Amino acid sequence: MTRNATITRKTNETNISLSFGVDGEGNSKIETGVPFMTHMLDLFTKHGQFDTVIEANGDIEVDDHHTTEDIGICLGQALVEALGDKRGIKRYGSALVPMDEALAQVVVDLSNRPHLEFRAELPSQKVGTFDTELVHEFLWKLALEARINLHVIVHYGHNTHHIIEAIFKALGRALDEATTIDPRVKGIPSTKGML
Repeated sequence: MTRNATITRKTNETNISLSFGVDGEGNSKIETGVPFMTHMLDLFTKHGQFDTVIEANGDIEVDDHHTTEDIGICLGQALVEALGDKRGIKRYGSALVPMDEALAQVVVDLSNRPHLEFRAELPSQKVGTFDTELVHEFLWKLALEARINLHVIVHYGHNTHHIIEAIFKALGRALDEATTIDPRVKGIPSTKGML
């Protein structure tokens, strides 16, 4: 079974082409025009053992908002398409990841019930030129479009770069666990018979 999807999205603000492979090797070819976001998506891919190709062109002369948001939308749509009916998956995943002084936890349920619970204080409003409030924007759009229940908890940390890096690594690892095929799971992992 090959679980891959390709999404394109073109608006007056962004032009995005995204390919996503669930059962990958951690390979990435990512160019977003937003260097910090490119770095975080590369980490997400490596730690999730996904294969990700993203070419994004957006109105970064305005700011990074539209590009970051629309990548979250496209990645969420790709995850839904790649997983299909979710037959045989573990469904739940969690990861606790340290990054120097920071400790982040991500817990996911591929439930078809979109929700983001974001319990994180980011000490700085910017990392380089990147507005750190866009982390929440990206995660919310990802959760909404992927129709997942996504909980992000930062237990502690004082370096904003380290905190966000730990979040993205934990996100990759939690999604890797949740999307893993478990041979013990027969059919859809829900008493409802569908997700």
